[in-house]
Amino acid sequence: MAGQQLQVLKALDAAKTQFYHFTAIVIAGMGLFTDSYDLFCISLVTKLIGRIYYYIPEKAHPGSLPPNVNVAICCVALCGTFAGHLFFGWIGDKMGRKHVYGVTLILLAVSAIASGLSFGYTAKGVVANLCFFRFWLGFGVGGDYPLSATIMSEYANKRTRGAFISAVFAMQGFGILAGGIVTIIVSASFKAAYPASPYQQDPIGSTVPQADYVWRIILIVGAIPATLTYYWRMKMPETARYTALVARNAKQAAADMATMLNVETEAEPEKVERLAMEPSSSYGLFSKEFFRRHGLHLLGTTSTWFFIDITFYSQSLFQKDIFTNYLHWLPSAKTMSALQETYMIARAQTIIALCGTIPGYWFTVAFIDYIGRSVIQLMGFFMMTVFMLGLAIPYNTYWKNGSHPVGFIVMYAFTFFFCNFGPNVTTFVVPAEIFPARLRVTCHGISAACGKAGAIIGVFGFLYVVESPDDAGCRCGIGMQKALYVLATTDFLGFMFTFLIPEAKGKSLEEMSNDIKPEEGSGMDEEATHQPQQPQQAR
Repeated sequence: MAGQQLQVLKALDAAKTQFYHFTAIVIAGMGLFTDSYDLFCISLVTKLIGRIYYYIPEKAHPGSLPPNVNVAICCVALCGTFAGHLFFGWIGDKMGRKHVYGVTLILLAVSAIASGLSFGYTAKGVVANLCFFRFWLGFGVGGDYPLSATIMSEYANKRTRGAFISAVFAMQGFGILAGGIVTIIVSASFKAAYPASPYQQDPIGSTVPQADYVWRIILIVGAIPATLTYYWRMKMPETARYTALVARNAKQAAADMATMLNVETEAEPEKVERLAMEPSSSYGLFSKEFFRRHGLHLLGTTSTWFFIDITFYSQSLFQKDIFTNYLHWLPSAKTMSALQETYMIARAQTIIALCGTIPGYWFTVAFIDYIGRSVIQLMGFFMMTVFMLGLAIPYNTYWKNGSHPVGFIVMYAFTFFFCNFGPNVTTFVVPAEIFPARLRVTCHGISAACGKAGAIIGVFGFLYVVESPDDAGCRCGIGMQKALYVLATTDFLGFMFTFLIPEAKGKSLEEMSNDIKPEEGSGMDEEATHQPQQPQQAR
């Protein structure tokens, strides 16, 4: 296949970074911002929902939801995300990236509003409605991951592609931060407007009736960024790679290149037709040829994403329980009103996001195209294993019962830092680079779905393995220390499976997919190729 490389693809790989690239980062990144806000804001309000609908003053932790309700509220969106990854991954390759890109935002916006408007005559009715709409919210989130990653990878040049895809995913950190800030503002505003009686004197009065508005407002706010981004997504053209290699419309691909990057290229319809006749352009997903070329790659991307999401989601969605029940960093629920407890949980999560989560994302953006995806992923898994063992080994003798809380928080924050300066970002980047264009969104969706399977296992595992019988009525609790050992083990397994993934640094998408080999001796001078006259926005 030497000599078959298309001019439009070489121009994309060699194009200088310009304004349109940053526009695409913002447009795609706002989807990830919305995704993370919607997925993780629920962890900030479950205690409040428990106070309002499942208040039992005799319980040690009266703001806690029953275990089955807690896991349902936290997991149902992840189940929807799992389904969305697979469905939108498949449809994104069949119909094109752009045609389904806006559908995910509509689902996010409508479901976020409906989640906040979940009403019912009983507590079970409210929770059932909330879970129903959270599932469809997760379904929209599931579509956003593979589409955003693939669109950004197919727009980017090969020198800075890793940083661009990472920057899209890094918006997830700002979504988590925004969830904490919105919760702080809303809970503080209602706390000032509707002060509760001291808990010891008036248990019922510690949860004012107006508190029911707080969690609803927090969930509904998630519709705002999705709504604002919809127009700009609809203005984006289809990626030139999809148009040329999958839709086989060489003229439209060249026209889109001229619009996006102001780069004139030859359409080459005859070469597109010849490429379509190549055997490498016809093998299907899960065929013998696919497994020969990409079987180990898919095993690597699915397994590593599975292992990292066990750790990331179990920690993220149950931070409040770690801070309150095990670390005792937050005051007891019996000493706070419902709104004050919500405020304190949001403040703690915001501190972790600022100190560990967000810096980790942007370290990856800064270094991924210099030291490579594999190095960052290996380093991240290794350091997470080290810090998890640092928390687990001396837990009963040093960390337990809130001893040395500052040291625990620092090490805990470092696990988030190396999660994001490591596999949490690279597992999102790599599947968008190493698979063929006609299967790229599907393979990314499969990899992400395996990640969500790990997330669901992590959430169930944390609740039913860590919770003690006294706290939640569960009879299979093994304690925080052993749970930390389990997370350290999953991180180590992620480290080992990373060796199945090829390094994509500095290579074109066509080189990585092994479908189109570069022309021998073509040596296109990247710095001098098709200099843009003046950057333009998407039409």
